[in-house]
Amino acid sequence: MSFLAESLSRIKPSATMAVTQLARDLTAQGRDIIGLGAGEPDFDTPDNIKQAAIAAIERGETKYTPVDGIPELKQAICAKFKRENGLDYTPAQISVAPGGKPIIYNAMMATLNPGDEVIIPTPYWVSYPDIVLLGGGKPVFVDTSIDTGFRVTAEALEAAITPRTKWLFFNSPSNPSGAAYSAADLKKLTEVLLRHPHVWVLSDDMYEHLLYDGMQFATPAQVEPGLYDRTLTMNGVSKAYAMTGWRIGYAGGPEALIKAMAKIMTQSTSNPSSVSQWAAVEALNGTQDFIPERARVFQQRRDLVVSMLNQASGISCPKPEGAFYVYPSCAGCIGKKTTGGQVIGSDEDFVKALLEQEGVAVVQGSAFGLAPHFRISYATSTEALTEACTRIQRFCASLT
Repeated sequence: MSFLAESLSRIKPSATMAVTQLARDLTAQGRDIIGLGAGEPDFDTPDNIKQAAIAAIERGETKYTPVDGIPELKQAICAKFKRENGLDYTPAQISVAPGGKPIIYNAMMATLNPGDEVIIPTPYWVSYPDIVLLGGGKPVFVDTSIDTGFRVTAEALEAAITPRTKWLFFNSPSNPSGAAYSAADLKKLTEVLLRHPHVWVLSDDMYEHLLYDGMQFATPAQVEPGLYDRTLTMNGVSKAYAMTGWRIGYAGGPEALIKAMAKIMTQSTSNPSSVSQWAAVEALNGTQDFIPERARVFQQRRDLVVSMLNQASGISCPKPEGAFYVYPSCAGCIGKKTTGGQVIGSDEDFVKALLEQEGVAVVQGSAFGLAPHFRISYATSTEALTEACTRIQRFCASLT
């Protein structure tokens, strides 16, 4: 009998974290590695937010807090939802957790029973299916493609819903594809959901402020108020405010669900960091001027990476609408051989050979449920991106 829990056999370690750690390890060994695996802005946390954290420490805000968030942060989150999304929540409808991932985990642990189904469009963020599996649920994947802009269609959503469906996971802009949904796109999906009142929606809005080419953000409960009572709208400060290490995620939803999630937290993480919460108050209430400025930089990087990748032999890279990822196809490289004679049989083979031959670390598309692709995070310097894409072009040209 194994000492470890059977549930561990149902899940895999995070592929993105594994690639990031591998890049760190190889760099420490002296290899010239460009890591494009981590979904982490290279910008620093703004000074006003750091100063708010320092002030909180100096005030002695270093004790336990209410389990799912201090009142000041919940009020700031309510104001944000109203100001930016037209959504009315009370503090009792807000959950604050140590990151976005615990928000999803707590929601699934609080609601899933064995056999409950959760619809997850592909490509998906790597943690979605594993969190569902840990909660005893069954992921149901709905494939998208380059042809649909990596957006799920109303017809595909309708076909995936069964009497056992409990949740739909929705992520726009998307990790890993960068695909985003307009309000009109969303309306087609919400019309399907209105016909199935037993299906709840978890809307992951983490990349809300990273939209390009004038596209406007929309979220399901905003587009269709009829879904308000069965939608958990989640967000956080990690991406827009460059606060990944501060570990603050939050969500708004029905009060009964929020209370259930808090109950999970009382026996797991307890409260998020007190200092991080005060920093997040300043992030949400303070100046937002730097957000569009940084988004413009990301858009310039996106355009650079898309252009250079589309000049690589065997690579096809669509232009995403948001986030800071591209999700190119490497189908044109499958079946070819490296200079060392290795056959590229899959996207995993592709990314391993790319790392070995050129020192560029990316994540294979199979980790996100849709192959043969790979994900590049362009949340790094223009110089590093230019060099990385030059290496990818050289690697692809070397395949025979």
